[in-house]
Order: sequence, then structure tokens, then C-alpha cells
Amino acid sequence: MNSKLNKNQLERFSRQIVLKNIGILGQRKIIQSKVLIIGMGGLGCPAAEFLTRAGVGSLGIVDSDNVDLSNIHRQSLYNIDDLKKSKVMAAKRKLKKINSKIKISCHKIRLNQNNYRKIIEGYDYIIDGSDNFKTKFLLNDICKVSNKFLITGAISKFDGHIFTFDFKKKNTPCIRSFFQEEKISDDILNCEYEGILGTVAGIIGTIQANEVLKKILNIGKNLNGYILILDLLNLSFRKVKLNKLKNV
Repeated sequence: MNSKLNKNQLERFSRQIVLKNIGILGQRKIIQSKVLIIGMGGLGCPAAEFLTRAGVGSLGIVDSDNVDLSNIHRQSLYNIDDLKKSKVMAAKRKLKKINSKIKISCHKIRLNQNNYRKIIEGYDYIIDGSDNFKTKFLLNDICKVSNKFLITGAISKFDGHIFTFDFKKKNTPCIRSFFQEEKISDDILNCEYEGILGTVAGIIGTIQANEVLKKILNIGKNLNGYILILDLLNLSFRKVKLNKLKNV
């Protein structure tokens, strides 16, 4: 690996390069990394922003929606000038202003069984910022067979959940170890009906980005095989171990 950084990179990333767990070699790992984000909403926006600021070299963003006025209170990359515009294109414009060197691939589509292979190939790290369980189960199954590193986030009201699945490791549990597809309802993730405090989305999305960076750098402990449950109304945090179910 070429350990050299140019003068601009050394200055731009100096505050994280100085960390003993990162350094120049770690920064090079970040710059060479490829991350895919599914869903550019309340979770995807802060995740994309902080990964861009950290220096991730290649970012894929997937979302079929346009910006709506009700999005702005929690989806941090958008403002009123973006209303009715494509989320992925609006996000790309903002992220390029933060770091013009980042390569961003936009996919204004909804992930499904027919298009996922072409989208996720080439990415090592996948962030699930989707707002429905159909997509979450699909992503789980895709990443499992593709041996991807998946960080799934879910938010509702004042609560957040984060799952990390390193499917390159044997006997890693998956989201089906926690949720049963036939018994789960998308209503609990529906911000229109359940509501969501904007800061909750920002916190969970930022933690998702943090988990990706730790994995890229191979530092610290990750949540593989666990779920982190945050009750931000009462400021309580729980980490619960997931057990791999048979035939899952």
C-alpha cells in the first residue's frame, strides 16, 4: 500500500491522522475504502456526511425518492432549495462540496431482487438506512450470501437500534435472528405514523458511520452478533447478544 498522502490530505485529515490507531496508513485505508448506503433519509444523510468528511474514497448512495418538506427536520443534507429534487442527486451535490475528491455513484432506484447484484458488487461495506423491513430482510439475505459487512439501523419515536453483521465470519447471526419477517410490521418504522425526533436519526446514522470506519481500520470492538438498543428519551443504552438460529 502506498503510504504517502499529499499536502492537502495531510492537512484536511490531520486531526484523525494524529490518532495512534489511525495514522497515515489508516487514513490511506479510509481513502481506498468503498461504502454503499441504502436509503438517503434520516440515517443515510449523517452516515454519508461523516464518511465523506473522514475521507472515504468511494461512496454509493441508493434512494428512489425526492426531497419532501417533512424530510428536512431530520435528513441533514437537505434544505428547502432541494424540495422535489432527487435525494441522491441533492446529497451528491452537498457531499462534493465537503470533499470534492470523493467518488459518488448515485442510484435513483428502489433495491429489489432484480437489481441488487449490479448495485452492491464492488462495495465491501454496506449501511442499511432503509425505512421498511422488506428492504432490511432483502439486504440481510443479499449481504449474507455475498459475505459483506452490513450495518443496519432502525429508528422510531425516541428509540434507535443498530445491528452489525460481519458475514465473512462463520456462524454470524443475522436480522432474522431478532425479527420474524411474517410477524413484523413496517408501521413501527413509519415516521409519518409513529413519529421521530430528528436528533435520534442523526445519532443512529452517525454511529453507523463510526462502525464502518472502525471496521475499515480494524480497530476497537464492533457490534457483530449484537444489537445496540438506544432509548434516547431516558438516555439508556443496552447491548444484547443475538443467537444464531438454526436454518437461518
